[in-house]
Amino acid sequence: MSWEARKKRIFDIISVGNREDWPSRLFDIVLIGMILTNLFIAVFSTFDCSAPYHELMGRVELVTVVAFTIEYALRVWTAEYLYPALPPLQATVRYMVSFNGIIDLLSFLLYYLPFFFPTGVVAFRLFRVVRIFRLFRVNAYYDALNVIADVLRSKKNQLVSSIFIILVLMTASSLCMYSLEHEAQPEVFQNAFSGLWWAVSTLLTVGYGDIYPVTVAGRIFGTILTFLGVGIVAIPTGILSAGFVEQYTRLKSFSDYTQADIRFVRLEAGPGHPWLGKQVKDLPLPPGLLLAVILRGREAVVPHGDTVIEEGDAMILGAEGYQDDAGVTLKEITLRRTHPWAGRPIRDLDISRQTLIVLVRRGERALIPNGDMVLEPGDTVVLYSKKNIRDAQSVTV
Repeated sequence: MSWEARKKRIFDIISVGNREDWPSRLFDIVLIGMILTNLFIAVFSTFDCSAPYHELMGRVELVTVVAFTIEYALRVWTAEYLYPALPPLQATVRYMVSFNGIIDLLSFLLYYLPFFFPTGVVAFRLFRVVRIFRLFRVNAYYDALNVIADVLRSKKNQLVSSIFIILVLMTASSLCMYSLEHEAQPEVFQNAFSGLWWAVSTLLTVGYGDIYPVTVAGRIFGTILTFLGVGIVAIPTGILSAGFVEQYTRLKSFSDYTQADIRFVRLEAGPGHPWLGKQVKDLPLPPGLLLAVILRGREAVVPHGDTVIEEGDAMILGAEGYQDDAGVTLKEITLRRTHPWAGRPIRDLDISRQTLIVLVRRGERALIPNGDMVLEPGDTVVLYSKKNIRDAQSVTV
């Protein structure tokens, strides 16, 4: 095996596990086990009964941290395969500054810092709480956990808007309560923002009771704000709940399609296309039609609801193949100059109740007919009809 092939094989092993590749699967299991072990040590070391086991826990932690260090070095070394469109150096930098790269670095870096700064050991112990971020690494190995990240990304605009409303309401409530309670409790509501803690605990329906209004107007306002708090908290909860329902519905749709015979077509979004500038969720797709992927230049984009269609995009649409043992019988007729349909618009033909024109072949083009279309001599008309038509040939589909 060549050096480049070995490097690619290492990348395949340390990447997200492939169930068919047992070394990659084993690597995932061992790595998750080390993450959980390291977190257990961090929690168990805070109990008094952990003193006799400090030496053992220290050795186990050292082994896991060394393993994390080696894994990080391998990921940096093979980053060019993670971002194949970038040059090797740019791919390495891209991984190092990415969210996963920073979490991977923090997983072991803070363990070594006290060796270089021995006088700051106590301070660095506080920073070692960052080890809890290793839980984010598990997210890369189980698709079910990725649903949470997908929901947060898809609903980020609504969540930011709801949080902004909560902040505005808390600030306004603090100002109102100051004007109502300052004279009665000057030591509690000292300034305009001294009631911010009260507003937070009230709006979030916690109500610790350390700060509360004593005037009649203040209590009335506090009662109203408490009811508003119930609704305010329900807004982000409802947004997230709807996001989870949409995400699982989308995943179920993909799962249903995997059990069916899917046929795909390619649709180009050229200049003047009616879908340009629209988000995927606003596209007038009929039921049963799935937008599987968008080809944008050299990039394949997996569409989300807020993905915007751009000029030049190639949309891959999928739908379940038609399955019917009985089949469909169509009729095909070529119009001669003397045919009564030649030169007449389709809407004027006396076929509305008995015959449906499906397709018109004009030369090398296949045309989808509408009522204004004028049939010309030489056109081949494909139609569905229950009656006999002169010169028509049956076509079984």
